[in-house]
Amino acid sequence: MTGYRFCVILGRASGCHQRPERSFFFRGKQFPVCARCTGVYLGELAALLSVRWVRPPLWVAPLFCAVMLADWGVQALGWRESTNPRRLVTGLLCGYGLCCGVVIGLAKLLGKI
Repeated sequence: MTGYRFCVILGRASGCHQRPERSFFFRGKQFPVCARCTGVYLGELAALLSVRWVRPPLWVAPLFCAVMLADWGVQALGWRESTNPRRLVTGLLCGYGLCCGVVIGLAKLLGKI
């Protein structure tokens, strides 16, 4: 099994719909996850890499997640179709906020900060 195929299977197992029209392509190959999931994963990675030095207040987590939820909700209600760049950005915000919220919240609960 190739690394790409493994990522596709992992993306499906994580709950991503992997719809081609909602995914990015690179060199003719579809990303293993949709634009929104790509953003969430990149946002989580950015949070894990930066949370030691950048600690946003905990209220940022639900706010950033609400931005993605609003974009999804507007699309789900049929009011306006989202775009892949918007999905990526809102996913980045949500992934970053969620991961920072979890890490900072746990650190506070454990008395580490």
